[in-house]
Amino acid sequence: MGYSVAIVGATGNVGTEMLTILAESDLDVSEVFAVASRRSVGREVSYGDSLLKCKDLETFDFGQVDICLMSAGGDISKAWSPKIAEAGAVVIDNSSAWRMDPDVPLVVPEVNADAVAGYIKKGIIANPNCSTIQMVVA
Repeated sequence: MGYSVAIVGATGNVGTEMLTILAESDLDVSEVFAVASRRSVGREVSYGDSLLKCKDLETFDFGQVDICLMSAGGDISKAWSPKIAEAGAVVIDNSSAWRMDPDVPLVVPEVNADAVAGYIKKGIIANPNCSTIQMVVA
């Protein structure tokens, strides 16, 4: 049984790249949901050989999701990540919203993968910005 994954911000540049990388990964995924703002509802995004129709962030049921990859900006993440985590999904946030929160682990898997365990405090995992990730890996 694979993971159910939602990509919030699926129509943005980072969101579409997340969909591409997820499709190419070895992660056992059973279902993927493209989630975005109301104005993107119904818009199609690519996931491997499939097209996904975007769902509305405001009405999407995150209770059906195991993992939520959040790439919709800091304000959206601050407002929605706690709600999504409360629904039962682990949120992996790509914005700056949670990077300084002492109850949210800041993780670069190649460096401190064991810190992921700290997600249980809020159900959220943060990652540093792209240049910081490259620096700490080196």
